[in-house]
Amino acid sequence: MLRVLAVDDEEPALEELLYLLRADPRVRSAEGATGATEALRRIGSAVDAGPEDPAAIDVVFLDIHMAGLTGLDVAQLLAGFAAPPLIVFVTAHEGFAVHAFDLKAVDYVLKPVRRERLAEAVRRVAELVGERSAPVHDAAADQIAVELGGVIRLVPVEEIAYAEAQGDYARLHTSTGSHLVRIPLTALEERWRSRGFVRIHRRHLVALNRIDELRLDAGSMSVRIGDAELAVSRRHTRALRDLLMRQTGR
Repeated sequence: MLRVLAVDDEEPALEELLYLLRADPRVRSAEGATGATEALRRIGSAVDAGPEDPAAIDVVFLDIHMAGLTGLDVAQLLAGFAAPPLIVFVTAHEGFAVHAFDLKAVDYVLKPVRRERLAEAVRRVAELVGERSAPVHDAAADQIAVELGGVIRLVPVEEIAYAEAQGDYARLHTSTGSHLVRIPLTALEERWRSRGFVRIHRRHLVALNRIDELRLDAGSMSVRIGDAELAVSRRHTRALRDLLMRQTGR
């Protein structure tokens, strides 16, 4: 799932590009910047924060002709970063392709952007990001140790429907009961993000595939997981809805 920054100083073109990117199921998030200066600031912050930070950026879809610094200028500056994001140029001009690939661009997409052509660029990026970050599978990550009556038991992560914050602890809820572990919810969120768990509230982390219903009532959202109904905070509402829509293919 790719984290994307799109950069174009023409807002209609930027909005169209973001719309197409967000419709691609391989894109986890797509944010926009309306100029090179803003883009460099955001990329710099993302690189400093590290690849696991929520603000991390995997790829920049970058226009070439912009006021001030051009997209080629931005790419040259990014080449000096220790671990820069990948670059896909999106431009109305064919004449810069050679220079663009000299700067190690993954792809060069011409405007007006066609959905099929953009999907091909996303596919190339996804393959490269996968090669960069493909982890060696850790079987221990499939389970979590809990204490039950003085006995340590290993609970498969796939059995956990949601986790609830309780101070520096988290309560793990399964179909057969719950277990208290001395791990903060933020640590579990980071550990289980790749396993389909998402934060819906400062108190709750849920497994997407265990959500039975998404409910809207007077502007508020909640999810039903088994017999439990959990509130979704406003800051997480849009992201959760988008994830569920992608999961169902709508």
